[in-house]
Amino acid sequence: MDDDLKHNLQERKTWLRGLYMLLFAIFYSIAEIIIVAVAVFQFLLALFTGRTNERLLKLGQSLSTYVYQVLQFLTFNSNHHPYPFGAWPKGEPVAAK
Repeated sequence: MDDDLKHNLQERKTWLRGLYMLLFAIFYSIAEIIIVAVAVFQFLLALFTGRTNERLLKLGQSLSTYVYQVLQFLTFNSNHHPYPFGAWPKGEPVAAK
């Protein structure tokens, strides 16, 4: 069992994924702040004008999809690296492969 543990601790691929996970956790936190700002601004627009902003709707959707992709990666449900190592998401999330 000690050899397995030693091998796992020396696995470069696992440590590299850990670094990516740390980086994406930071990106997630930033995206979360932006989503809250978009939601508040969209609410204020709806409150004062009675309608929503189409560009903010698209931004909110792409940010939501991005957060989904990041969470899929962080929870080991996907090996796909989200933006900035992959393309910025468009539209609704696609199931992880």
